Amino acid sequence: MTTTTPERLELPIEGMSCASCAARVERSLNRLEGVTASVNHATEKAAVEYDPSLANPELLVDTVEQAGYSARLPEDVPNEAEDRNAGLRTRLVVASVLSVPVLVLSMVSALEFAHWQWLALALATPVVLWAGRPFHVAAWKSLRHRTATMDTLVSLGTLTAWSWSVVALVFLDGADTYLEVASVVTAFVLAGRYLEARAKHAAGAALRALAEVGAKEAALVDLDGHERRVPIDHVAVGDRFVVRPGEKIATDGVVVEGRSAVDQSLLTGESVPIEVAPGDRVAGATVNVGGRLVVEAERVGADTALAQIARLVAAAQSGKAPVQRLADRVSGIFVPIVIVLAAATLAYWLVTGSGWTFAFSAAVAVLIVACPCALGLATPTALLVGTGRGAQLGILIKGPEVLESTRLVDTIVLDKTGTVTRGSMSLVEVVGADGVEPAEALRIVGALEQASEHPVARAIADAARGDGRMSAVEAFANREGMGVEGVVDTHAVVAGRPAFLAERGVVLGADLGAAVAAAQAEGRTAVAAAWDGEARAVFVVADTVKPSSADAVAELRGLGLRPVLLTGDNEVAARAVAREVGIDDVIADVLPAGKAATIAELQGRGATVAMVGDGVNDAPALAQADLGLAIGTGTDVAIEASDLTLVSGDLRAAADAIRLSRRTLATIKGNLFWAFAYNVAALPLAAAGYLNPLIAGGAMALSSVFVVSNSLRLRRFRGRG
Repeated sequence: MTTTTPERLELPIEGMSCASCAARVERSLNRLEGVTASVNHATEKAAVEYDPSLANPELLVDTVEQAGYSARLPEDVPNEAEDRNAGLRTRLVVASVLSVPVLVLSMVSALEFAHWQWLALALATPVVLWAGRPFHVAAWKSLRHRTATMDTLVSLGTLTAWSWSVVALVFLDGADTYLEVASVVTAFVLAGRYLEARAKHAAGAALRALAEVGAKEAALVDLDGHERRVPIDHVAVGDRFVVRPGEKIATDGVVVEGRSAVDQSLLTGESVPIEVAPGDRVAGATVNVGGRLVVEAERVGADTALAQIARLVAAAQSGKAPVQRLADRVSGIFVPIVIVLAAATLAYWLVTGSGWTFAFSAAVAVLIVACPCALGLATPTALLVGTGRGAQLGILIKGPEVLESTRLVDTIVLDKTGTVTRGSMSLVEVVGADGVEPAEALRIVGALEQASEHPVARAIADAARGDGRMSAVEAFANREGMGVEGVVDTHAVVAGRPAFLAERGVVLGADLGAAVAAAQAEGRTAVAAAWDGEARAVFVVADTVKPSSADAVAELRGLGLRPVLLTGDNEVAARAVAREVGIDDVIADVLPAGKAATIAELQGRGATVAMVGDGVNDAPALAQADLGLAIGTGTDVAIEASDLTLVSGDLRAAADAIRLSRRTLATIKGNLFWAFAYNVAALPLAAAGYLNPLIAGGAMALSSVFVVSNSLRLRRFRGRG
């Protein structure tokens, strides 16, 4: 039986005003066979995964429209956010200008003149019917689909107040009117909506910035060296392009000519440029701040690192944390309950003889104050800002469920190679025999080792290459697993294991023998070298610890986590690295296939485990861990299996990622507490008649603004890495 690969689609949706709207669209989409959808009120998008054999994009759009909302395919949607905000601003200005005199006339009796109510009606009518039209249209759509939303409460409250006032003026001479309630509440709600829209636009700024920062053109270079500038979407894999100082690198590739420094702060959050040379990989949209480079394109379009980051951030922002799903369920049943409560409030006060004026005022206050806007915005706005800020710092949060995991973890397992250490061998020490200068030994042996591809040989050759001009090697020979030999500047040179030298009758002196023993005791590799029949030097090579690793371990401890070093290396080498960075617990000699089992064993002892790794062999362990963090300089497989990606490769970003995730989760919980507390406290006060509808409208608008503003504080988060 063949299975169809699911396809993903982000569907922009218009007309949602609260969490209950989002919940309704989500339920409608999820009723379709082969469709799984998550609708986000803050981003106004539905993240949909569907089986193309059972559903298609057109069916998804039709389903949303049948639910009473508007949807269009992404390619059909122009950038309308600014236009919508401008329209909302116009309605707000008109409502505010016309509502103020209505409020003043109603509240200041000294200004009231004969038949002033008719002027108030003339001013209030366009506010309620035109400025408030979006609420009424949305409420009517909901009614046709036998549902109720926040717009239902606003529309019902303002139209009831306005209608009663018209009836009172025409038929009930001397009866109280509520024109100030109808107009000012409309203005308050519009103000809240406008501030929400502005704040949500600001919250999504990081993702929009990612989409806009890429280079727009590339200077392609042909085999003859001629250059021609082309739009970025004309660049193909294998093309070579020139990047001059100050220019953005057009797309992901490998340097083939030139040396320079590249500012990667856009992707990694690190302000210090990195040096690149032929053979080094560079990412698109980063900035060349040094010399001229020629780069060969390796990834283009949707495959680039920048595009992958944007997709990860968008996916995280469109998801929902478990706490938000509870809020959505509450919002879905909340509006009908409020309508019943408002009717009950009206009936109660009428039955108890409080009169129409008091009863009506209390019922309208219940409708207005109960709007669950803040409840629907509590989680998505914090996610928008938190994940966006993370992307700016080189921290990619894959989904909202990750946030809860960061709060629970108590143990963090660090893969050694490539995570705590650099992941590549480098020369750390040269010990010369009596009368032998280390620099001269490095020059001679480095020239020999440059002919070898072994990682240890490359480490010595790279060190020698950086120290000056390399001599040529003649009669080179490689003894696999033992060493190399050849002729450099007329010297017959041998380099490798001490046993390899012994085969040629060369014995290490006491000083060189001690250097070999000391290196091996620290888990390092010692290469002995001789020329002209005498032992001359020992080269100590190791996978060196990243400069930031010790600080990172200290920060992780400060977050209440127990660090554990995990490696396939021997116990001696692992303990040496652990001592250097301040880790007490070491698990060594673990085969790649056994890393996931090691994580499972720790979990079996009651630990909640985070895992940091970078290689293909780390992917199963990252997936097994309660929280997986992939070093972004590692493999795509590891990144795919993780929950958090640290783009920079700096282990300190792991602590920053956990701090940011915990801060975002705390913001969500604070928002939800405020939203719930506001409704729980305000509803009884409104029903008891202690809240004027005007105050209720202002409080409702301010609660939403508070929630969004609280989320925006996450933009000030600073990483320590």
